[in-house]
Amino acid sequence: MFDIDINDLLTGQVVEWDRLEFKEGWNPLEAVQAVCAFANDFHNWGGGYLIFGIAEKDGRPQLPPKGLTQSQVDEAQKKLLELGYSIQPHYHPICEPVEFQGKLILVVWVPGGEMRPYKAPCSLGKAKSEMTYYI
Repeated sequence: MFDIDINDLLTGQVVEWDRLEFKEGWNPLEAVQAVCAFANDFHNWGGGYLIFGIAEKDGRPQLPPKGLTQSQVDEAQKKLLELGYSIQPHYHPICEPVEFQGKLILVVWVPGGEMRPYKAPCSLGKAKSEMTYYI
């Protein structure tokens, strides 16, 4: 789906480190806020990538990846679709599960949005949350 090699992406050879964010596990609040920030593309760098299933240290991936289970990937993809409607205006990134070094990871590409600025909820839950802009 992506026109980028996962090995090149994870070594920072084709995308600047500032455009990569690594998450060891799935956290919906962190995801929606990071998607919002990349969609706002404050520096006009072309958005960014969220990679779930890989821990980070000092902004660099910690390999080998921890990985995600298939059910975690399925849940994350469904939740990302739902969360896209909580961003104002609505925004939906592009997701692809990828096998990397024998582990399943989820790569989320967030191109800079066409309807900037975007804002996302400060918290998730049943009660309506305050919204703020993330960059």
